[in-house]
Amino acid sequence: MALSRLRHPVISRAPSLLKARLRPRSLSRLQQALGNADVAVQRPASFSTFAGVRDCSSELKFTSIRYFSSTETPLHTVIGMPALSPTMSHGNISKWLKKEGDKIEVGDVMCEIETDKATVEFESLEEGYMAKILVPEGSKDVPVGQAIAITVEDADDIQNVPATVSGGTEIKEEESTSKNEVREQETSGVKISSSELPPHIILEMPALSPTMSQGNIVKWRKKEGDKIEVGDVLCDIETDKATVEFESLEEGFLAKILAPEGSKDVAVGHPVAVTVEDQNDIETVRASIGGGEVKEEKPTQHDSRSGARAQKTSFKRISPSAKLLITEHGLDASSITASGPRGTLLKGDVLSAIKSGKGSPKTSFKDQSPQIHPQTSLPASPESKTHLKQSDSYEDLPNSQIRKVIAKRLLESKQNIPHLYLSSDVILDPLLSFRKELKEKHDVKVSVNDIVIKAVANALRNVPEANAYWDTEKGEVVLVDTVDISIAVATEKGLMTPIVRNADQKTISSISSEVKELAAKARAGKLTPNEFQGGTFSISNLGMFPVDNFCAIINPPQACILAVGRGNEVVEPVVGSDGTERPSVVTKMNLTLSADHRVFDGKVGGAFLSALRSNFSDIRRLLL
Repeated sequence: MALSRLRHPVISRAPSLLKARLRPRSLSRLQQALGNADVAVQRPASFSTFAGVRDCSSELKFTSIRYFSSTETPLHTVIGMPALSPTMSHGNISKWLKKEGDKIEVGDVMCEIETDKATVEFESLEEGYMAKILVPEGSKDVPVGQAIAITVEDADDIQNVPATVSGGTEIKEEESTSKNEVREQETSGVKISSSELPPHIILEMPALSPTMSQGNIVKWRKKEGDKIEVGDVLCDIETDKATVEFESLEEGFLAKILAPEGSKDVAVGHPVAVTVEDQNDIETVRASIGGGEVKEEKPTQHDSRSGARAQKTSFKRISPSAKLLITEHGLDASSITASGPRGTLLKGDVLSAIKSGKGSPKTSFKDQSPQIHPQTSLPASPESKTHLKQSDSYEDLPNSQIRKVIAKRLLESKQNIPHLYLSSDVILDPLLSFRKELKEKHDVKVSVNDIVIKAVANALRNVPEANAYWDTEKGEVVLVDTVDISIAVATEKGLMTPIVRNADQKTISSISSEVKELAAKARAGKLTPNEFQGGTFSISNLGMFPVDNFCAIINPPQACILAVGRGNEVVEPVVGSDGTERPSVVTKMNLTLSADHRVFDGKVGGAFLSALRSNFSDIRRLLL
């Protein structure tokens, strides 16, 4: 009976920070644990979410289970231990931030879970009340998927949740009704009648990076009807960081693609495809889902609203850009339909009226005297069309996911982080001579930027207070043990920051080869999350361009970034071996440090720049 109830469960999204591979339980254990309950499954959004199970050989792993029908127990949700990192199999309950009986809002932190990577806050995605804590505070090695708490929607149901629920006892099932047998699932705009479909799996847009909220379908590698093996790449997904291959964790057949190739801004958790186990079920799924049940009603609603607005010939407000266009083209504003909030006439309304020819001019040609301007009315139409085409000679460039995230994070950085700027010039001649010597005597080719990375890494090792970040929650400075340097790499899609880890422990030649490899991956969009997530210090080098100096914006959660300008030859007084000052030509390079003033004060920043200048003045120190 439990298996029949699980054939068409309702899918909900559960919290997920990282993409993790599914390590399922067997159905026999699931059936023993659930008894005869009618359930809805919640799983991390990074998993390929199921809309049905397969057969007795199928395997599932649950993060939480919602019990719908019971004569004794109210509607409740069993929260399971989530997989908060790709390698997590067990977790420790460090602290419960919600107590039994507490109200839970969306986004509230229920507890702190210690994973194999860090201590992570476990947030709620639904509101309700904490009815029962099954795993007390301080519990160690709780397996992923094990029930840790029970929540209810109504506060009056808290007392009705029996203590025996935690023991896994069977809950009596109600008489089967049409509501339980036939249930329609609506998941992020896709309407599926579960009673008409064979056992199937709904693949959702996964969360492939910690900051990813939506993604773009770049390319489908599999077509409808294709056979899928474990590990096959289903499609390429453009995230806010890179283009990532989305692999299948189970075998089957691709029955229906819900998000076609080229789809933009697909929300995490939104269905992108449906797979089945049996090839004979493909046509059934196509007929049921492809028959116009995917909700695409927004354009229709927009058209109907536009039709309703078309009857209105007046507006209450007008935007400055719309007013300018009306003045330039001499249009009658009262003949243009306003679509903005509270009757506001927008620029788009005016442009639409111009293109459609609905915007009538203020002065009609019929009112003009034909004796005075006999030829004006005839060429007016082609001339006006040419003028309108010239006014529309612009192109809107859509932002990539990477550009959107860069814009958001840099704005947050500039608004929330107090930037401290420290600048200093260093003499570049010892570095250039050292680089030339490596090439001529040892046939080792390294760039100026490679040596700069090594010099910065050694300076951070000598001034550990500079290798830190600000913990917003604790309100304190956190020192970092490893020196991981993020390098700014310009790509077609935006700026990427691959990381050279433990740079202070690597040779210049190894840093050079690693930077070349990471830069190539970044430009190809093939960086893996561990290659661009993290880092303790960033370097942005515009020395290859005609940029003498600039101030870079801090890349949070890091505390500082070094802006490197180009080398310029200048004349300076130099003291010779005889103690006499003589004018001499030297190559100088500007370094500007942008630092988080909560972490850095003038003393720490000055000590870091002093150590960095010493490395440039005696470049052979980097070999020690």
